[in-house]
Amino acid sequence: MDKTELRKLQAFLRRALGNEGVRVTADPKNPDDAAVHLGERRIASISVDDEDGDRSFAFEMKIPVGREVLQSYLRKLFENDRLSIVARGRKMDSVELNADGEFLGVISADDPKLSSFTLQVAILDFDLEEE
Repeated sequence: MDKTELRKLQAFLRRALGNEGVRVTADPKNPDDAAVHLGERRIASISVDDEDGDRSFAFEMKIPVGREVLQSYLRKLFENDRLSIVARGRKMDSVELNADGEFLGVISADDPKLSSFTLQVAILDFDLEEE
């Protein structure tokens, strides 16, 4: 990823998650990936998907809490009360993350006990267009 993509990804995540403290940097271990930080803490990673000729990005963040506190954990982490968890029909092992009613990504259970989760957000090239 080049510096322009990193800057655009950072701007997108700041808007989507509602927190200006989100930083996106190159991953020193893999130049095709990026690291996502909140303050000094690394909270997520972003990888590139170049399949089918379209460039997109996959945001992935581990969430070390159970389902009963998932929404409050994310709201507190990002200091954003507009984040909400929405059920996905009959699916019990995953929920959607929305911001102001807009879909952001899917949060899937990492284990059958629903004690930890992973947030995945697909970021398409048009999501990075500057407003």
